[in-house]
Formats: sequence, C-alpha cells, structure tokens
Amino acid sequence: MGEKYLTLSELNIEGQFIGFVSNKSNKYKHLQLGIAEGNIKIKIPRNLRCSLASSLVPGEQIRIDAISKLNPRNHKLKLQAYQIQAIGFCVLQQIPPQPKAKIMVCQKSGCMKRGGKGLLSDLEKTLCDRGLSDKVTIEHTDCQKRCSSAPNCVLMLGKKQYKKVHPEAIASLLENHLS
Repeated sequence: MGEKYLTLSELNIEGQFIGFVSNKSNKYKHLQLGIAEGNIKIKIPRNLRCSLASSLVPGEQIRIDAISKLNPRNHKLKLQAYQIQAIGFCVLQQIPPQPKAKIMVCQKSGCMKRGGKGLLSDLEKTLCDRGLSDKVTIEHTDCQKRCSSAPNCVLMLGKKQYKKVHPEAIASLLENHLS
C-alpha cells in the first residue's frame, strides 16, 4: 500500500542546477538544486524528464515551481516540481556542504519504557527553541544494543559520535559544530 502524503503548499525556488540524481536503475527522477542554505533534492515529473536531461547544464540558474508534501508517518518532506525554467547561467560555484549532523534515537520497547518518548520530545523541543531543528536530522532507529543504559541516543557530528548525552548538551555541541 502506498504512503499517503499531505500537501502542504506551493512554492517557487530559484537556485543553481547542480545535477541529476539517479536511482538504482539509472533513471533520473530527481535533480539537485544549490541554494544559499545548501543543496536540496527535488522530484522531476515524468513528462519533463527527457526534455530536461538534454537542456539543463550544471551551473545554470533555474526557477522551480513545486509542491511540498509531508509524510505523516515519518515526518519527511518531499518536494515535487511541476514547472522548471532556466533563468540564466553563471559559473558553477562549489557551494560548501553543511556539516552533517544526525541524532539517532532508539525506538525499541526497552528504551521507550525507560524514557525514550520523553527524550525524543525533549530533543525536539530543545532543538526548536535554539533554532537548530532544520540543521539536524533525527533518525528513529532499532535497538542500539546498549539496553542497560536506556534510553539510548547517539549524536553524529561528521565522523564523531557522542553517546549518553543530555538534550541541552546535544544542542550546545550542535551550535559549536555548525557555527
């Protein structure tokens, strides 16, 4: 059964075309768009895929009219284009990638019974209060094999891992890492 997405809004995005993103079968279904905040992936409608593959050049400035949709189960946002226009060309600038930050929170029953829900809500509240919620990904994981120290959460900052960290300390580490 397919996932149901909730349509949030229509939006217009201008940015620099980075390139196409292919799936496992080497079909281009998405494109990467460079904007000031980083790179975003946008789904291309089937009727535009052939014409865009031959007409878009990396580095080209484009305007995309899209619809944002939300998956209510995993709270992931998806952008789906319905119109793409070239608006100019500039030299391809390498947009520096945002430092990757991810928080992995165990969602198995042992951790949930020992305060996992509270930890997750505290994390989300703290990150929102400090304006960091859009710069970090919270990932729900299966058992992290450290049940004796539940509830478990791991903060990944690039290649560094932090375990057994309080939500306020996570926010401080994120602020230092992302600044």
